[in-house]
Amino acid sequence: MAVTSAQAPSRAQTSSEPSDSAPTNAGESPARGRGRAARRAARQAPDTRMLPQLERRLPLVEPLTAEQVAKIDAASMDILEEVGVVFRDPIALEDWRKAGADVRGERVHLDRNLIRELIASIPSTITYNARDPQKSVEIGGNKSMFVPMTGAPYLRDLEDKRRAPTLEDLANFHKLAHMLPALHSSAHHIVEPMDHPVSQRHLRITYSSMKHSDKIFMGMTTSGKNAEDVLDMCEILFGADFMRHNAVVTGNCNGNSPLVWDQTMLSAMRAFNRRNQPVLCSPFVLGGANTPASAVPAVAQLNAEALSGLAYTQVVNKGCPAIYGHYLSTVSMRSGAPMAGTPEISLMNFMIGQMARHYDVPWRTSNTLGGAKTLDAQAGYESATTLQAVLLAGANYIWHSAGWNEAGMHCSMAKFVIDAEQCAMGYRMAEGLRWDDFDEALAAVRDIGPGGHYLGHPHTQANFQRAFFMPTLFDNNSIEQWMAEGSKDVTQRGLEKARQLLADYEEPRLDPGVNEALLDYIARREREIPAVDALNEEY
Repeated sequence: MAVTSAQAPSRAQTSSEPSDSAPTNAGESPARGRGRAARRAARQAPDTRMLPQLERRLPLVEPLTAEQVAKIDAASMDILEEVGVVFRDPIALEDWRKAGADVRGERVHLDRNLIRELIASIPSTITYNARDPQKSVEIGGNKSMFVPMTGAPYLRDLEDKRRAPTLEDLANFHKLAHMLPALHSSAHHIVEPMDHPVSQRHLRITYSSMKHSDKIFMGMTTSGKNAEDVLDMCEILFGADFMRHNAVVTGNCNGNSPLVWDQTMLSAMRAFNRRNQPVLCSPFVLGGANTPASAVPAVAQLNAEALSGLAYTQVVNKGCPAIYGHYLSTVSMRSGAPMAGTPEISLMNFMIGQMARHYDVPWRTSNTLGGAKTLDAQAGYESATTLQAVLLAGANYIWHSAGWNEAGMHCSMAKFVIDAEQCAMGYRMAEGLRWDDFDEALAAVRDIGPGGHYLGHPHTQANFQRAFFMPTLFDNNSIEQWMAEGSKDVTQRGLEKARQLLADYEEPRLDPGVNEALLDYIARREREIPAVDALNEEY
């Protein structure tokens, strides 16, 4: 069972030490002084313990009325019945025929009653099991998690230089994901390791996810065979019997909007479904380019696409977990370029959240997206706008939560750690109001009275760490103090934080026997798979 924020005490709640802002008494013993210094050092040391899954307690933003939810549902069902969805895969077409769908060539027309019956068998919650059981998480309902970005063909490194990534760079991102408290997953190919053959890359990516973090992770879905390799490696790590009944890895399967699922994604989807592992059924939406140029009709199409993918997971393995997914962007009508942080993206997230809850399935969205080329004000505004929206929309699987910039073309080391701190801030906001110290705090008002201050009061001393979130990567000092400390901008502070985390990193060691078995599997598969720089049809 996942640990929840209600079950685990807040790290800030555990501190009731007196403040170190008070001067040491002249007669204080050296030992007591050393104890005070030790407490100060302990508080200043980076705390890398993972936050429990987020339990959201704020009201959701739901712009659709019940009648409008029903209208979008009906429109989506009309699309599925009358327009149909193309499944470019002979196995899927035969599966749909057996399930009773109307198959005409590659186009499948799906009866709404069949869709509703299949969707109803998807579990409403999923518990992901991590290598460290204390880092397992549950999603669905009001429970959410943050997952780093993936898929960047470039990075901005520890010197803020844009270049092609390597396996070592990927390992460093997995280490950072392991160390950053607000991230609940090490994901998979955060950056593409360009120094390794494409045909064999999925093996090394999966091993890096497993080796450098004991949080949950994702699995590659670049082909059915690659997905099988990932799942075989998961069986080595967790055991086949355990996997039959427990989620340990996530696959992402993108639909080709408008209204197409291809063989690559469907073969990977089946691989995950057959071993009872969840996939994100994610239409790849560029609003205005592959959807109608209007937010509400675009959601009606996206909803139809997601439902067709979700329904197919249940045709393959009824009752297996699945997640309503999407990648959501809008397109500039001036240039055709994808945009991030726009008002319509927020509105569409609010609507999609309502639709997913209407079907009672967990849902995925994308977070902290940006189109900026550097970590500048544009990147911050776009990312913050999206973060606020996805939290208030009630998303469960919050992907691309750290590092994304340049429309996903690069992952930034600096932005990775800054985004993670922003997620921690969003986490605190979404937890909602705390009432547990209300009476004690009001008693302090009587103690202090008019004209006093609260800095030395016992309530403040006991609660100063948890009362208000204190960012470590934003500067709130005077300009004189800022200049004295080097006039550092947020990129410099983010890079320093990344370097510090990597210097402090301690590997959560794999069981030696498991590690050997994984390396043996990789060595065998690398002998069997041709080392090519472009995927062929078989691999």
